[in-house]
Amino acid sequence: MGLRLRCDRTVAHSETPGVQRKHDKRDASELARLYRAGELTAVRIPTEAEERVRDVVRCCETFQREILKSRHYILKFLARRGFVYRDGTNWCTPHLKWLQHLTTEQSPLAPADRLVFREYHALLQYKLQRRDDLDGEIERLAALPTLAPMVKRLQCFRGLALQGAMVLATEIVDWRRFERPTQLAAYLGLVSREDSSGDRERRGSITKAGNSHCRHVLVQAAWSYHHRPAVSVDLKRRQTGQPPAVIAHAWKAQQRLHQRYNHLSYRKQRQIAVVAVARELVGFLWAVMQELQDCTPATNAEAAA
Repeated sequence: MGLRLRCDRTVAHSETPGVQRKHDKRDASELARLYRAGELTAVRIPTEAEERVRDVVRCCETFQREILKSRHYILKFLARRGFVYRDGTNWCTPHLKWLQHLTTEQSPLAPADRLVFREYHALLQYKLQRRDDLDGEIERLAALPTLAPMVKRLQCFRGLALQGAMVLATEIVDWRRFERPTQLAAYLGLVSREDSSGDRERRGSITKAGNSHCRHVLVQAAWSYHHRPAVSVDLKRRQTGQPPAVIAHAWKAQQRLHQRYNHLSYRKQRQIAVVAVARELVGFLWAVMQELQDCTPATNAEAAA
């Protein structure tokens, strides 16, 4: 595992007022001085194999955003031409059949509009097909020995299906490098900004300074905790074969986070309550993954023996 040293100081020596020199010799001496003072933190560098898997997951996320854009193109174009679907919810099965009908020769659209709509519709179909192919590849990668234990444990929690679990597993990888869950929450940008001085303490919105991929997955998962605690058929399937302690931990998270959401949403906006729930969800995930990674070295040693 490669390591890179990072300086925790917010003000570097080259940024001192009046100092306008910056070169390799000065940087090297500054790093040596900080290393001797113990003010450098080791940063984990992912391997090439880990980066390849992570790029596949990120590519699928990109296609998901592109699909949303294509859906907006279609709906806005039809709305400008006076075609609005009013017989149900958009993107349900009847709506998809209605869109397919608009591409045929019997479509009420004008010939020029039909040509444009066909291109938008074909573009959406292409993106959906590529997204489905990537989903199949991600499902195959999730079964790798290096990822399967993490992904299966993460899926025991409500709101974290295969895609979300793969994002967390490939972006964080080594959960042991965070000594406390608050460090992981700070890494993900889920902690509050602070502008305090003296006896005055002022906290603002979250920093959003960390990993945006993980933060998005956690916030989306946090929305599911506004429902009452329950184990759906899909969640029960994902928990099959997992240790009872992990399942109990996930159930405890449901109860705690549901109460937390109700308490905060009563006096704050729902979006703020959900972000707070996502921050606490990080603590539950950190605890489960610490237990898993603590057992991994022993398991590998037994397998080698």
